[in-house]
Amino acid sequence: MNKSELIEAIAASADIPKAAATRALDAMVDTVTESLKSGETVSLVGFGTFSVKERAARTGRNPQTGEPIQISAAKVPSFKAGKALKDSVN
Repeated sequence: MNKSELIEAIAASADIPKAAATRALDAMVDTVTESLKSGETVSLVGFGTFSVKERAARTGRNPQTGEPIQISAAKVPSFKAGKALKDSVN
């Protein structure tokens, strides 16, 4: 499912116009993004938790030359599925 299909499904399920569903989805994504940028976690009970994890610096290898390269530390977004979501998939 891509974004336009998700918008159509939201519009049909909530019985709202596609434009309103688009604004709602964009607002949700923007809000989650801003919360993660500020270091907060976003928990949706039954669905899952969005958070930011620290990835440590490490040494990698250049696949073309085989020489070692230093990969810097980074913050990466993470999602952990909730129990209800896991149960509905299985």
